[in-house]
Amino acid sequence: MPALNTPLVDPELFKTFAFWGSILAMKLLAMAPLTARYRFKNMVFSNIEDTKGLKGAKVSTNDAEVERVRRAHLNDLENILIWYIVTFAWLTTGPSVWLATNLIRSFVIARFGHTISYAILSKQPHRAIAFFVGFLITLYQAITTFLHYY
Repeated sequence: MPALNTPLVDPELFKTFAFWGSILAMKLLAMAPLTARYRFKNMVFSNIEDTKGLKGAKVSTNDAEVERVRRAHLNDLENILIWYIVTFAWLTTGPSVWLATNLIRSFVIARFGHTISYAILSKQPHRAIAFFVGFLITLYQAITTFLHYY
């Protein structure tokens, strides 16, 4: 356990976490405009009030393109938030700079790969591989954090 006058997380690792975490946050934020793009392209909206003033617009919750992007966004929300929490806790265990940097980068790259293969290209097994890379990184970090503090 670090002394009270030392940082809880190695400053180099926090810088890496903040940088890559910011990229991931921007990617997550970009999913809303991507969903809107498909909604306007296909003129399908989930609420009646969203169709007002738009000629040809209709309410639909089953447009294939919109739902694919929306599900990719939901998957991000389900996986990225927990990664932020688990990774920050894991960084307090003092992992090596090399390991932490590579796991953080790999998670972010995997999430980009997941989104591209899910929302844009619709390709398996690429989507599953990208998902499980991120999932296993988060699981590893959660288990090692638990064992460190147990």
